[in-house]
Amino acid sequence: MRPRRPSPLMALTTRWLPFADAASEGLPMAQLLRLSLFQVSVGMATVMLLGTLNRVMIVELSVPAVIVAVMIALPVLIAPFRALLGFRSDMHRSAIGWKRIPYLWFGSLWQMGGLAVMPFALLVLSGQQVVGPTWAGEVLAALAFLMTGLGLHMTQTAGLALATDRADDETRPRVVALLYVMFLLGMGASALIIGWLLRDFAPFTLIRVVQGAAVVGIVLNLIALWKQEKVIPMSRAERAAPRPRFRAAWADLVAGGQAGRLLAVVFLGTMAFNMQDVLLEPYGGEILGLSVSATTTLTAVWAAGALLGFALAGRMLSRGRCTFRIAALGLLAGVAAFSIVIFAAPMGSAVMFFAGAGLIGFGGGLFAVATLTAAMIMPATGTAGHGLALGAWGAAQATAAGLSIALGGGLRDWVGGLAESGRLGEALQSPATGYSFVYHLEIGLLFLTLAALGPLVRHAPRRPQTPKQETARLGLADFPT
Repeated sequence: MRPRRPSPLMALTTRWLPFADAASEGLPMAQLLRLSLFQVSVGMATVMLLGTLNRVMIVELSVPAVIVAVMIALPVLIAPFRALLGFRSDMHRSAIGWKRIPYLWFGSLWQMGGLAVMPFALLVLSGQQVVGPTWAGEVLAALAFLMTGLGLHMTQTAGLALATDRADDETRPRVVALLYVMFLLGMGASALIIGWLLRDFAPFTLIRVVQGAAVVGIVLNLIALWKQEKVIPMSRAERAAPRPRFRAAWADLVAGGQAGRLLAVVFLGTMAFNMQDVLLEPYGGEILGLSVSATTTLTAVWAAGALLGFALAGRMLSRGRCTFRIAALGLLAGVAAFSIVIFAAPMGSAVMFFAGAGLIGFGGGLFAVATLTAAMIMPATGTAGHGLALGAWGAAQATAAGLSIALGGGLRDWVGGLAESGRLGEALQSPATGYSFVYHLEIGLLFLTLAALGPLVRHAPRRPQTPKQETARLGLADFPT
């Protein structure tokens, strides 16, 4: 009996849908799209921690900014433990043989639990307290932020490791790009929906919105993890065998210097791209005189640049290009982007400013996808598995992002204060000096990252381009953004 030919509609869909070429035999399209929902959940939790609740605590609840900064920084403290979480998922043993699903599930529970108790903790923190010790608000809010941070880090690490386990070598770069796009979509959609729901703030509204986000998050993660990992029963002897130590697995990972240098590149590059996160909008308003609505569109411009970077990275990776060379291209785009942003002030050009913001997103997108793909395709050696490699990447990326945001704001205030007081000389007595110092520092970090990346590019294996790669059908990496 001859195999049944696909219908014209099915053939057209497979050829032209943006995500069609990310699927493979081991990870069909329906399961891949379901699995990517964990990134939507993580994006929503990230928006709640770093955006919505940040503003609510300072403006509506009148919580001191110092306390808010400490609360926002708490999830960053958990980021270094992502390597340990990934290693534990590599070595997890259960009667049915699951490794990643238990960590996805418990990460979902931690994330839901943190968001569920968070609104009550914030109301107590703001002074709406009748009984109990005066320090209850600070302790409860800290626990809520720590629980949510642990949950999203555990969920993202296990989810990325599961995607790596199931994708093949050819489709893995496109799977990475898809997961990053879903993360951005989750952040964007969550910001719009949550912002609309909290337009008329009230304590009861805050409780309903945050707890609703907790329920949506765990539902999305349940849909994502359903039937994603095969049941491979383990014998009692296999479960009782001694497990490798984390120290031995880490030594296997960094053997040869490739992994350690890649983590240094990820840390430095993320510091360079993220130091401006809290400065671009104030820079546009204070220095260039842009309106609130104009500076708000910066996020959309940055996201469009990031999506373009994801698309180009996926296209180049599918054609066999070296991941480290693509990361270097992203770093060079960042150098050009920050230079344009710096010159926007003396030129008084809003067009240059928006072009620089879009180019920052483009360079950051190239760099993020390339380094994450490098971590995903890193060969497992000894006791080091994909979970440990991806956890280490996430730990370096998340830790650097948190530290760079705090460092960028602090340096702008310090240098800006010195400049406006006249201590740096009359030529630098301008409110733009503090911002310019941070942007110049980021350019310096980008060049430092390029120097650290050089040996990786030099020793990277060259993959010959195959006819199949040359005739790849239009997919995620090819659609216009």
